Amino acid sequence: MPDNEKPADSFIIVDHINPYLIPGPDIYVTPRATPFYRVPAMRLGSMPVDDGNLLLTPDEKIELVKKNPPAEKWIRPCMGSREFIRRIERYCLWLEGCPPDEFRKMPLVYERVKNVREFRLKSKKAATRKSADTPTLFQERRQPKTNYLLVPSVSSELRRYIPIGYMDANTIVTNLAFTVPDADLFLFGMLTSSVHMAWVRLVAGRLTSRIRYSNTICYNCFPFPLFYREERKEIIKSTAQKILDARKNYPNASYADLYDEISMPSDLRKAHAENDLAVLSLYGRLKPDMPEMIMQVELLYMYDALLEHFGEKDEDDL
Repeated sequence: MPDNEKPADSFIIVDHINPYLIPGPDIYVTPRATPFYRVPAMRLGSMPVDDGNLLLTPDEKIELVKKNPPAEKWIRPCMGSREFIRRIERYCLWLEGCPPDEFRKMPLVYERVKNVREFRLKSKKAATRKSADTPTLFQERRQPKTNYLLVPSVSSELRRYIPIGYMDANTIVTNLAFTVPDADLFLFGMLTSSVHMAWVRLVAGRLTSRIRYSNTICYNCFPFPLFYREERKEIIKSTAQKILDARKNYPNASYADLYDEISMPSDLRKAHAENDLAVLSLYGRLKPDMPEMIMQVELLYMYDALLEHFGEKDEDDL
């Protein structure tokens, strides 16, 4: 820049830039296997490793059940991030507990499973070849036994909030999304807040420009408030419920519709704003009018304090 020119108004002169490209401390967030707090574990969904043979489109499901009626009870709704956010219908064969005599009476299912076995046997990975011995099953199975919170692993950077929501245990989640079993409304309110989103936008990875959520970084390292009065927790449960109630007003809308910054309904936006204020009230250092970059700096300091308090060691009982 020539000496006689001044920086544009959109530029800020700072003394230091940290690894996250903000004017904050040189604190680098490292993955943790477990959260700092006693909150339910967040895990990836189940990985099929099936070359598409255990997964079904709506038309494939109809055709399969038409030709093999007994297969209907072994078909479950199935989704990853894209299906969840965009309300895309998808199914899978979930054959856990299927007796072999019943299985062999479904020739189309048998053929699909045979293809799974052959696909896995050709893999260069020993673990995948070993899983060819159980071709009726997803290679990695982490399906919750109870209702759970689904957190997309990838979401548009243009959304103010990552859409998350409760699902019933009958819906199978693939490894393209995360699950949090037995998550209460307080946890839902915290994860769908502006505070959590400021943290996510700071530390999450990127898939092109989209946000790539990580349980080991975004969730396990998130600085939940250490101390707060119990009544404040109840307030967040109430504001979180209002978000769910506002969503119910639009039963045909996808999360892509609801969380688009232009088409987001006013009642949902208001519910989120109330929840944001309730969550902010748990943090003495965070204020409603605080720019997100300053909030991110404060959250880094909180994270560093947690490391100092608990130590670098990643214990299950922290």
